[in-house]
Amino acid sequence: MEIFWIFAILTFFGLLAYGLQIWSVRSYLSTPCNCGEGQALPRLFPPVSILKPLKGLDDNLYDNLLSFCNQDYPAYEIIFSLQSHNDPAYRIAKRIKDKHPDRDMSIIVEECSAGLNPKVNNLLTAYKASKYEYILVSDSNVMVDGKYLGEITRHVDNTGSDCEVGLVSNIIKGVGGRSLGAIFENLHLNSFIMGSVCFLNNFLKLPCVIGKSMLMSKKDLESIGGLKSVKDILAEDYVIGERIHKSGKKVVLCSYMIRNVNEYWGLKRFLNRHTRWGKLRWKIGGGKYIFELVGNPVFMSALPIVLWQCSKLTVTFALLTSIIKVFGDFYLGRKAGTEMDNPFLYLLVPVKDLLIGLIWSVPIISNTVTWRGNRYSIGKDSMLYPCPETGFWSLRYRIIDAIKERFA
Repeated sequence: MEIFWIFAILTFFGLLAYGLQIWSVRSYLSTPCNCGEGQALPRLFPPVSILKPLKGLDDNLYDNLLSFCNQDYPAYEIIFSLQSHNDPAYRIAKRIKDKHPDRDMSIIVEECSAGLNPKVNNLLTAYKASKYEYILVSDSNVMVDGKYLGEITRHVDNTGSDCEVGLVSNIIKGVGGRSLGAIFENLHLNSFIMGSVCFLNNFLKLPCVIGKSMLMSKKDLESIGGLKSVKDILAEDYVIGERIHKSGKKVVLCSYMIRNVNEYWGLKRFLNRHTRWGKLRWKIGGGKYIFELVGNPVFMSALPIVLWQCSKLTVTFALLTSIIKVFGDFYLGRKAGTEMDNPFLYLLVPVKDLLIGLIWSVPIISNTVTWRGNRYSIGKDSMLYPCPETGFWSLRYRIIDAIKERFA
């Protein structure tokens, strides 16, 4: 019986933390322009260079990229950067450029292997070609409306050293979802990811930057070492935000929501992605990573069934916790306007949370990731190191891969 009450107490704290996450999201979404000071912001409209690193065909790629061509903003440029003309994303970018010859748009195709992070390699070539002081890093699976640039630049001005804001990021919501893996991804983005980012900013005053949308000045970026300083880091977005925060500049979470389009994901892709994300959070957060498990009340409430006994008490407790989580996620989805029209899809929330709980321990026993065909080990602060191709460690990784493949 003691085991049940231990997990019941942990589940209660998990639900309490979840409630604070909901409150934080609601607070941000109720504030049209959350600059942190409550003062009217100047409308100076600084020119912006939008850097779009491309690799492969993301879901809805054409419409995603096209949405950046229709910004209600005086001066901005769009730079698509790729490693090869053979990349299928190149044809999409070229098509958009040809369709909008009046836009300040360029395509940079240049092989760059300066670091181990392929996204940063792409960004380095785009950054070099950018002409404005403010740069906006934006992923290819992001879709926005015409107000996007106007909203995110409300938090900065172009007065140089007088600007207190060093970086602006956005709240992200997952949309689409035509396959099971994509539905799980969007449910997780719209609950755990969105809630955690808002909670950390609102209660702990800790920036948690996600690189799908990052606005900063070149001066502030160079003051922390520039893009080259994160070329071998897996979580380059988080590290950039943390370094700017430590430099004394503000890192602001803009209440304008951007859409992360996920339509056709397999379940394996969902599991691999969040295993990789878990590994980088473990390497960055260390012991604090344990709170992610406690913050998964559905998984915690199900553990007494496995570790103690399957009884009416334990099953009822797990079901009640799952119902609370389903309704909470449904509320968040409606509040954020996530376009998940079928409410019955939220019944998959407990299944998704159980899967996330099951893969939680993987980062503790494995420190390697396979990213775009290359294997790396992850060190402190998510620093990447190439894995050896020969010797004992190579044999170890091959055995682990064989086991994963057997049970995948």
